[in-house]
Amino acid sequence: MESLVERVAATRHRLLKMHHATRSGHVGGNLSCLEILMTLHHRVLGPDDRFILSKGHAAGALYATLWSLGKLSDADLDTFGQDDSLLPGHPSGAGVPGLLFSSGSLGHGPSLAAGLALAAHHAGSARRVFCLCSDGEWQEGSCWEALTFTLHQRLDNLVLIIDQNGLQGFGTTEEVISCADLTPRLAGFGAQVVRADGHDVEAIEQALNTVRAGTPTVVVMDTVKGRGAHYAGRLESHYLPLSDEQLSHALAFAGRDIP
Repeated sequence: MESLVERVAATRHRLLKMHHATRSGHVGGNLSCLEILMTLHHRVLGPDDRFILSKGHAAGALYATLWSLGKLSDADLDTFGQDDSLLPGHPSGAGVPGLLFSSGSLGHGPSLAAGLALAAHHAGSARRVFCLCSDGEWQEGSCWEALTFTLHQRLDNLVLIIDQNGLQGFGTTEEVISCADLTPRLAGFGAQVVRADGHDVEAIEQALNTVRAGTPTVVVMDTVKGRGAHYAGRLESHYLPLSDEQLSHALAFAGRDIP
């Protein structure tokens, strides 16, 4: 049976080819969260659970993950970011299986997830809600407002996931707002904070299943933006499409992921 690590490698390969073919940017933020999305969808999400992608510029990683589940086809992925595609550069529309909200306006996801979690509590449902954010978007007040709301409402069915790759549109998070690690700030609000290696599928699964009664969980995933590409960890990975040389390098890395 194919392991999850092997599935991640195959999905990374498909994601890279898809982005290169359409000359799409935001490759870095897709590569930093691919293992998170794959582990969440293949091992953690139950049939009644819900997921929100707050960092909408990682649409490609979500589409590739849905492809790995057989919910999107190769032909679907070939239209990514093109005119009349069901798979735009930020998730929206009825063409994306399981999509609840359009995203791309950063900072909105935690509030939407909190509303879903509260509704589930009122309905007496065992449903869990997972929301994947970028670290940069936690510079927005709406994220902290959502966090204080979830803490007050004791929404222990909510898991907020932060892809902490340390880079945003204009530099590192340390350079922009003097914050390389959100963990102590989150803990200061009283949240249960779990920190994990965002590229280790076993550590990701364990972190996502960590629950403490009466409080939401915030999982801070340490990741590398553009992991496996020549420009990993550099700002170029936020904007620029892959060159042919970078694609070859990244595809070779994806192949080495397979045991």
